[in-house]
Amino acid sequence: MDEYQTLRTPASEEFTEKRSRFIGHSQPVSTQEEAIAFIDGIKTKHRDATHNVFAYLLRKGQLERYSDDGEPQGTAGIPVLDVLRKRGVVDCAVVVTRYFGGVLLGAGGLVRAYSHAAALALDAAGIVTMAHCTILEVSCDYSFYGKLSVCIPEWGGIAEDTQFGGEVIVRVRIRAELAAIFCEKLTDTSNGRFQAVRIGECFAAAD
Repeated sequence: MDEYQTLRTPASEEFTEKRSRFIGHSQPVSTQEEAIAFIDGIKTKHRDATHNVFAYLLRKGQLERYSDDGEPQGTAGIPVLDVLRKRGVVDCAVVVTRYFGGVLLGAGGLVRAYSHAAALALDAAGIVTMAHCTILEVSCDYSFYGKLSVCIPEWGGIAEDTQFGGEVIVRVRIRAELAAIFCEKLTDTSNGRFQAVRIGECFAAAD
């Protein structure tokens, strides 16, 4: 997988439907342990709520989990999970808290309400594309560093760290498909004096 979509930041949003208060909470997570910790945190915060419905999707193992938390089967957890699927996001968890307002919504009303709360939570968090990136390390002298610092963003890279000692060592993150071109341009621009060494890879925000 070269890229995937997830949530940019934790967020929450709420609305009221026939006097029932629905609060959608969303958070990026990378493991089942993180997802469970997030869900448990919301349950603790809203322990007096009527329901705390959740769903989460993990990229690793394509793991999906959900809970109706006492709502009629199929009216809460699955609708929340379906919102995540339709938005194409992974490595994220959503909890929808409901404070019952005394008016029954019916099965269709519950599905719409939980779906809407989940969608609001995702909108508030924002969706970001995570791209497969290569981490490069470039060592150069001080005379070339000025040119290198200008070329890195021009060639599609991001300077994540720079160390100044006897020479300058720059750690660069770049989309994996651009790494080979970056290395070639560096060699050409420096007339073969400096090269980039691959030291790792990661997924990082593409924008």
